Amino acid sequence: MERPVVLCGLGRVGWRVLDSLRAAGVPVVVVDLNTLPDDTRLNGAKAVKGDCRRAEVLEQAGVKEARGVVIVTSDDLVNISAALVARRLNPHARLVVRMFNQNLITHLAGAVKNAVALSVSALTAPMLALTAVTGDALGAFKLDDGPRQISELVATEGSELIGQAIAKLAGEHNLVPLVYIPAVGEPQLLQAVKSDTALAAGDRLVVCGPPRALIRLLQRLRGDLLAGVQWASALRRWLRTARRTLLEVDLSVKIITPVLFVTIFVSVLIFRYGFDASWGDGLYQTVNVVATGDELHGENRPEWAKIFLSILKLAGAALVAGFTAILTNYLIRARLGGALEVRRVPDGGHVVVCGLGNIGYRLVEELTAMGEKVVAIDKVTESPFMATVRRKGVPTFVGDATVPEVLRQARADSAKAVIAATSSELANIEIALLVREMNPKQRVVVRLIDPQFAEAVREAANITNAMSVSALAAPAFAAALYGDRVQTLITAADRTLVVVDFVVNDAEDYLNGRSLRALVLDYGLLPIALNHRDLNDLRGYRLKVGDKLVAVTELHDLERLQRFQKPPANCRVVVEVFPVTAKEALIPLVRTIRHCSNEEADAALGTVPFVLSEGLTRGEAQELAEQLEREKVTVRIEE
Repeated sequence: MERPVVLCGLGRVGWRVLDSLRAAGVPVVVVDLNTLPDDTRLNGAKAVKGDCRRAEVLEQAGVKEARGVVIVTSDDLVNISAALVARRLNPHARLVVRMFNQNLITHLAGAVKNAVALSVSALTAPMLALTAVTGDALGAFKLDDGPRQISELVATEGSELIGQAIAKLAGEHNLVPLVYIPAVGEPQLLQAVKSDTALAAGDRLVVCGPPRALIRLLQRLRGDLLAGVQWASALRRWLRTARRTLLEVDLSVKIITPVLFVTIFVSVLIFRYGFDASWGDGLYQTVNVVATGDELHGENRPEWAKIFLSILKLAGAALVAGFTAILTNYLIRARLGGALEVRRVPDGGHVVVCGLGNIGYRLVEELTAMGEKVVAIDKVTESPFMATVRRKGVPTFVGDATVPEVLRQARADSAKAVIAATSSELANIEIALLVREMNPKQRVVVRLIDPQFAEAVREAANITNAMSVSALAAPAFAAALYGDRVQTLITAADRTLVVVDFVVNDAEDYLNGRSLRALVLDYGLLPIALNHRDLNDLRGYRLKVGDKLVAVTELHDLERLQRFQKPPANCRVVVEVFPVTAKEALIPLVRTIRHCSNEEADAALGTVPFVLSEGLTRGEAQELAEQLEREKVTVRIEE
C-alpha cells in the first residue's frame, strides 16, 4: 500500500490542500483539533483529532511510515513545533510547513533537512499582480531570464485568432502551447498539441510566455488596449497638493490663523494712518509689539494710542501663544505626507493596491519589479510595510479605502487596475463595488479567503477577478511534497499540470547522461527552458552535470520521475527498408548499437527486415526511429 501523507490543520488552506492531494490520488491522514473522524467532507480520508504538536497524536496518524507531512495551521509557533516533532519521529519524511514570518521562511529549510517552508502571500502575490496587469493569469513562475505567465487564449467569434495555426501564433509572440481545448473534440496536452492545427471559433489555448508579450496579445484580443501611465501637468499636481494640504488642516488652525493675520492687518492700518508711519514701519512695529512686547519710543502719545498698544500687546501675546500651541499640536498629529503624495499620483495607467499586509506588500514588490506604477492605500499608520513601500518610491496614502474620497485621491477610477487586498473580505467586496460605481469597466482584483465565497462573488456580483488565496496557494503545498523544485501548478482540461525544475546535481544523479528526447517522451515532459540553449536545436542532447531543465508535466508523471520509476523497456526498433544512400549512415549506427564489427554490421543490413535494437523504453525507441527516419529509413516499433 502506498505510504500516506499526514496533513496537520484543516483551516481554509488545509481543506484546499486536502482536495489537491486527493486529486493527485495520494492517501491522506488528517490531524486537527476540531474535525471529527466521521466528517463527511473528509470524503474517506482518515482523521485523527488532537494537537499536532504532540508526539502520540502524530504517531497515531502514522507519521513514522508517512512519505511526507504537510503542516498548515494558522500559527507559526504551532507549525514549527509540529515540524520538529515530526522530524524526530520520522527523519526521512518530506516536511512542508506554512509560515507567516518572512524571516523564518528562509532559515527553516536550512535548519531542518528535507523541509520546505512556504508563504501564502509569496505564493499568491504573483498571480494577483499578473491578473491585475493582464486581466488573465492561470499561473506564474520565474526563469533565469525573467518571469513567465500562463494564460488562456479564447478564440471568440470574430477574433483574430480564428484560422491561425498554433505554431505561427506561438512563434510570433514567443509563447509555448501547453493545452489545446477544441470546441469539438478531445483536449490535447503538452507534447500531444499539434502545432499545425488552425484555431476555430470556441477553441481555447493555454499558453506560457513572458508577461509583456501576453499583455499586448490579451489586451488586443479584448480590445482594451491602454495607454501608458498618464501624468497631469506640473501645475495641476501642485494645485492638487495645495488643496489636499488645506483639507488636512484642523479647524482650530483654520480659525486662529486668520484671526492672527486680521489683527496684524488692522494694527498696520492704525500705525499707517494713526501714527503716520509708512507701510513698512507699520508692519515692523506691529510684529515687534506682538512678538516681543517691546515699547515704542516716544513720550507724548495720546490716550487712545496707549490703549491701542496695551490691547495689541495683550492680544498679540494671547494669539501668538495660542497659534503656536495649536499649530505645534497639529503638526505633531498631522499626516501631511498624504498631501505631498497626491502630487505623485498619475492621472491614469497605474495600479492601486488597497491594504499593506503581507499580501499587499508582496503585490507592491511584484508590480514594481514588473515596471508598473503603483499607488498604495492602508488605513493603519503604524503598518510595518508602509515605510518600506515609501522608500521604493510608491505614493502611499493613510486612509480607509472603503471611503470614496480616498479612492478618488488615488485615481482609482482611471487606474489600470485596483487590487482589494485588505485583511477584511467584507472591506474588499465594498472596495470592489465602490470602484465599479466610479468606473463600471474598471478591472478589480479582489482578495478573498473562502473559495466558495469567491465563486459566488464571481457569479452573482460579476466581479470576475475575485480570487481565493487559499485555493491559489494550496496546490503549491501539495506539489512541494515532490521536491522543492516545483514552481507552480495549474488546472486545465480537468488535468493538473506542474511546472518543475530538474537540476542535474552530480554524476550519480538519475538524470545524468539521459537523452533529453527520450526523457521527454517517456515521462510526458514539455521543455520550457534548458540553461540558455535554444530548445529547437537539442537533437540528440544528453543531460549532464550542471544542467537545469524547466519543464511542464502532469502531476502523476512527475511523481513517477521523482520516484525514478523507470518506464518498461520492452520496445524494439525494426528496420524494414532503407535507401542505398542511407547505408553509409546506418553502418556506424548498427556497429555502435550491436557492438559489432563493420563486416557484421554490413551483413545485418543485407537481411532486412532486421532488429536494430531491443530492450528500449518507448521514448528511446521513438528517438531512435526519428533519427532513422531523417535518413529516409522505414522502421517500426514493436512492443
